[in-house]
Amino acid sequence: MKNKTRHHKHPSMSPLLRALTYSRTAHGPVTDAMLLQGYAALDAFRRGHGSRELFGTLARYLLIAEELARLGHLAGLLADVQRAHAAMVALDTSEPADGSWRADDAQYAPLCTALAILDAQLSEASLSDIAMAETRMVEGLLKADSASARIAESVAR
Repeated sequence: MKNKTRHHKHPSMSPLLRALTYSRTAHGPVTDAMLLQGYAALDAFRRGHGSRELFGTLARYLLIAEELARLGHLAGLLADVQRAHAAMVALDTSEPADGSWRADDAQYAPLCTALAILDAQLSEASLSDIAMAETRMVEGLLKADSASARIAESVAR
């Protein structure tokens, strides 16, 4: 007779990552670190000390907030996160040559709102959902990068 198990195996997940993913004690430090990085990046832009690296950090956390919303965590606030994406596009186009990259009031307000949404999402989401949102975010970026490469290749021909 076969031994039936109720546990599903996660072959792509290491035992350590699986333990951390399902542990509530690891939740706080992980989400606190994410929020600290996001708010630090936003603060740097507000003070005129933004950089390409900080832009990437902030954009990454907005994409995670978007994916968490699609997973059902504060899904009704997805439009607010998308407004923050629009603010990031405006911020990107305003990158100055002198390096004093700054978020103005019109860009700062929706970014603050989106990080507050991310904060609320992270407090209710499991680490498994957060990991899933990060995975979806990376997959989306890889697909976009691949599409851009195909377009560039077809233009070069």
